[in-house]
Amino acid sequence: MRVTTRNPLNCWHRWSTSGASSGLGCRGSRCEKAACAPPSSCLPVKGPEVGLLGFSKGGDLCLSMASHLKDITATVTINGCLANVGSALHYKGMTIPSLKNDPKRIKMTEDGFADIVDVLNNPLEEPNRKSLIPVEKAESCFMFLVGLDDHNWKSEFYANESAKLLQAHGKKKPEIICYPATGHYIEPPYFPVCLVSFYSMVGKHVIHGGEVRAHSMAQIDAWKQLQAFFHKHLGSDPITHPPKL
Repeated sequence: MRVTTRNPLNCWHRWSTSGASSGLGCRGSRCEKAACAPPSSCLPVKGPEVGLLGFSKGGDLCLSMASHLKDITATVTINGCLANVGSALHYKGMTIPSLKNDPKRIKMTEDGFADIVDVLNNPLEEPNRKSLIPVEKAESCFMFLVGLDDHNWKSEFYANESAKLLQAHGKKKPEIICYPATGHYIEPPYFPVCLVSFYSMVGKHVIHGGEVRAHSMAQIDAWKQLQAFFHKHLGSDPITHPPKL
């Protein structure tokens, strides 16, 4: 697969590797007869193709939709998981259980915030594999946008393992774009960087990772990358909506 580390503050670095908090809008998944980016922007498309965009929990929902629904042409996940998380997923008599976690693995920072990056179990190990999303069934093209300093969970690991599963089953190589010094909440351009927030499932304020400048630049670049991806795979006009203040 082709993996790209995108450093908006500097330059592109490329290398090849071998081997086979959810909500609505920018904090969840969106699916329409258009490739919908985060709030207040929609990319025009022609034909019946469907594009999916999901962030965090919305990412694994998009993987599930792409794996089980027809006509999903392009899927972008932002710091998502390759397993079903949060609650059980039910579809046509099938149930994918939620990936288990161990609260004992929560670490506390010197400032009194929770670091939950190691809380989720490894979905590739038994008995956790029951929570894996069968992404190999998908016919969609994929892009994974990853913050390399994500402290919610191991987004880079999940993206790479998703890519291995896809390639092992003869699927198209996904695009993986990694952003150094970038945390979990990769939101639309010029949104305030969210470094800490209260997480109800933990009952504590948790850190999300990232450095303000690098994360802010990553949000601008990710916006451009996901639009270009949707335009490429959904046959839409090559006009993008540039980020503006």
